[in-house]
Amino acid sequence: MLAVRAGEGDEEAFEILVRRHGPVLLRLASRLLGDHAEAEDAVQESFVNAWRRLPEFRGEAAFLTWMYRIVTNRCLNQLRARRPTTGLDAVPEPVAPEYQASPVRAAESTAAAAALSDALAGLSAEQRACWVLRELHGLSYEDIADAVGISHPAVRGRIHRARRQLMEVMGAWR
Repeated sequence: MLAVRAGEGDEEAFEILVRRHGPVLLRLASRLLGDHAEAEDAVQESFVNAWRRLPEFRGEAAFLTWMYRIVTNRCLNQLRARRPTTGLDAVPEPVAPEYQASPVRAAESTAAAAALSDALAGLSAEQRACWVLRELHGLSYEDIADAVGISHPAVRGRIHRARRQLMEVMGAWR
């Protein structure tokens, strides 16, 4: 197990973990913070924190789940410290093949992405984190509860409220 080896001081094992999990954690941080440079800093600081705390890692959860918690908490703390809350950049849409692309479709996609970005910015930081972890990263409710540090029912409630609010705001895009 790489995490165990890294916890024993094996820098190569930790480097493998960083290369393996860094991209997905960067996507998470970017979606939560809405700023790529800020997300890079958050992930880097999270890995530094993880390296220091690896001897405490007991392996009760997967290493990636543990890192989700560290990155999510760092991002939530940054979001709470912001004044005022800033919007979240749109989730990039997959590029359509040229034969399907049209100026009208491109304009609609851009407008929908902007509307979603605004709708996500309207969620509380905790609701946004739970929604992003569930809908964009596919984590289970249990893994989200571990990552965010709240109970399973609280996760369900935050995701439910986030979905309801997003449905209301995005109703015109159905």
